[in-house]
Amino acid sequence: MEKERRSSKQYGSLEKTQVEGATQKSTEDVVSMADSTITTEDIEGELSKIERIRDILVRRESELRYMMDDIQLCKEITRLKTELQKLVSIPENDKSNGDRKREEELLQQINKLVETRDFLVDDVEFERLREREEDREMAAFLHSKCPKTLASKGVLPDQKRRLRRLTVPGKAISSFAN
Repeated sequence: MEKERRSSKQYGSLEKTQVEGATQKSTEDVVSMADSTITTEDIEGELSKIERIRDILVRRESELRYMMDDIQLCKEITRLKTELQKLVSIPENDKSNGDRKREEELLQQINKLVETRDFLVDDVEFERLREREEDREMAAFLHSKCPKTLASKGVLPDQKRRLRRLTVPGKAISSFAN
């Protein structure tokens, strides 16, 4: 063990990396990059934590993209409604055929944007449910694989989480945050 600790400190040193002519190296001369005090379970636990953080960031990025799309749709709907309101405020006798045609176009555009937004909200809900199912499956897998190691390191996702409410006009979207 003393030799392992000493050799890990010499990793990459010139005397260790020079090729020894005709002598054959034994497995004792092979030096790992990992610190000899780190166990395989420690490395696997750390990798699990990193993967979980990556998953959380990918999910958050997805939420933000949905929110950005929703904001843009709402701005466009508001702009079109304002334009439509100006046309509707004109008395019917004073409207030209162009005004009537523009009203109809605006109504169709608003309807199309509302349908697009409804699809977006449904998609967000579907993603939320899919992520919840993935979390359950991952928790079950991690618990069955190595319950003692992961529970002691705080990796299991069944820990209490704060539930953050994201508001999309018309619906509330839940997301997990650690």
